[in-house]
Amino acid sequence: MASVTVRGSALCTVSLLNFAFVFISGADFIRFISFRAIYHNITGETTLCQDSIPWSVALQDSSVLRSLAVDLGLLALFITQHSLLAWSPVKQALQSVLGSLNRTAYCFTTALALQILMRYWQPVTGAPCLWSIRHAPWSIWFPLLCFSLHFLCWAIICSILVIYDYSELMGIKQVYYECLGLGDPLSHKPPQAQRLLAHLRHPVCLELGVVLWLLPALSLDRLLLSGTLSTYLALAHSLDKQDLAYLCVQLNRKLQLFAEPQQGSIDTSDHKEK
Repeated sequence: MASVTVRGSALCTVSLLNFAFVFISGADFIRFISFRAIYHNITGETTLCQDSIPWSVALQDSSVLRSLAVDLGLLALFITQHSLLAWSPVKQALQSVLGSLNRTAYCFTTALALQILMRYWQPVTGAPCLWSIRHAPWSIWFPLLCFSLHFLCWAIICSILVIYDYSELMGIKQVYYECLGLGDPLSHKPPQAQRLLAHLRHPVCLELGVVLWLLPALSLDRLLLSGTLSTYLALAHSLDKQDLAYLCVQLNRKLQLFAEPQQGSIDTSDHKEK
């Protein structure tokens, strides 16, 4: 009994430490991909692009090509980790070794890959921007608009993750169910939900697309980042009409639940008036 308790405590500790690391990495990723990209030059100390350099010259510059090669390698590292560990044979092999910590290990390696990408990302400052808002008053108002929309998108993403069973997504519920002897949390979900989760693990494609592309200036390295991640997001899911029908049914049920208290209060007031 004591050994079981110690093992459960160790699993919970590992899972919670991983959650803290993933949370910190998520905050760093928001700063890296969103807010730093909007206000990178607010102090005027850094130069994002060199519009005076022609594209024909910039694309032959060894420093530009070297930075793009490094960034492409970092993106390949992240995509390989994110896809390889989600591949069924690898997932089953890790499940047999790690057990309930399989999802925890996946989230940890994802956060680690993101930290490496953010730490060693090479900005391309020796090439022109594809677009850049620099003339007043849009140079002030457009970054503010981008900041507001980015903040809204990240708020929606966080809300969706919480509603989407965040503890299961991070691997915490797997460890909790293991300690209680309840098995895999996914086995307690209806078949339609299991099918949806198999086709799309985190449904935040539209919001991430806005965050990736809506910027006051788009540099060459940002084009590589946004284009690669957008393509990966578009190819990574396999939703179909059955998944859409299930989502519509669940949305209607949620709307009915929100409408029931209001309808109940209206009926109570009508009864009091009578």
